Amino acid sequence: MGDDVRQMTDHAGEWLRGSGPQGDVVISSRVRLARNLAGYPFVNRASAIQHTEILDRAKSQVTSGGIAENVLWVDLRQSTVLDRQLLVERHLISRQHAQAGDELARAVAVGADETFAIMVNEEDHLRIQVMRSGMQLSSCYEHINRIDNALELRRAFAFSRRFGYLTACPTNVGTGIRVSVMMHLPALKLTGEIEKVRRAAKEMHLAVRGLFGEGSEALGDLYQISNQTTLGRSEQELLAEFEHTVVPQIIAYEQQARQALLKQRVAQLDDKIYRAWAVLTNARVISTKEVLDMLSHLRMGVNMGRIDSVDIPVINELFLLTQPAHLQRISQRKMDPAARREARATLIRQRLTR
Repeated sequence: MGDDVRQMTDHAGEWLRGSGPQGDVVISSRVRLARNLAGYPFVNRASAIQHTEILDRAKSQVTSGGIAENVLWVDLRQSTVLDRQLLVERHLISRQHAQAGDELARAVAVGADETFAIMVNEEDHLRIQVMRSGMQLSSCYEHINRIDNALELRRAFAFSRRFGYLTACPTNVGTGIRVSVMMHLPALKLTGEIEKVRRAAKEMHLAVRGLFGEGSEALGDLYQISNQTTLGRSEQELLAEFEHTVVPQIIAYEQQARQALLKQRVAQLDDKIYRAWAVLTNARVISTKEVLDMLSHLRMGVNMGRIDSVDIPVINELFLLTQPAHLQRISQRKMDPAARREARATLIRQRLTR
């Protein structure tokens, strides 16, 4: 198991591939489903024996064929803290799933290309997610629908004719779907207009979160926009809202802010971009937060045609590889924060000056 997880450090996940429609603003698309096995209590009410039974049944469902070839099954009770953190950084499990005590039987199944992952015994028995690079929500939905149907053929999910799919959190009851996009919004941040996004999201009952979801900061000017409720709304309604209203509106805000910077503050814009380039290619020690801020400015500069010294896939990969667990896996040793800051700076110089 450990060797399989460590191999993930060789490449960026699907969501950071750096391509896909509207990829200059939309980093990735994700669709997630919450499901619970019929006949068992929710995770927070189940016994240790039931947790193990749920995990065993889920493993049989997921790995018996029909879902995908070469599914990696990771039993989190047998994984190291570093392995779990690596999976968090790759957006394959949540922080809560990584930090749950070892007495809880929990796992994650990961597709070979990391386009999908299924958390077992997180808040719900199954949390299924599909991710794509760029704006590809319809593709995500088609994929996750196939997985959902294949799983339900093997064992029934908890379902009510009145309420729909039953979930541990009331906001997920109904379809159990969570639609989200990761967006890069540096110009809105620089122009002080990021509140436009927050206001628009609030009006449409959407959640705005940071890089690692609930409770995290919007480091690197990366924001996750997602629906908050599912009851009373169909999957098609939610997808249409995101594809035709939510995402286009936020993209328009960001593009307008970029044009305003070009017309009114081009010297300040280029200063931000080239200072980022100078720091990243010369620093000897650098923190995670500073790296993400600098990479954000550099990514904006490339997408706006202000600098051509680096490609977007390289920048996107550095967003991931400079995270603490990835750094330690690449270096093949545990490091304290000071050592990580030095290793991070070295890695960035190597990648940007090839």
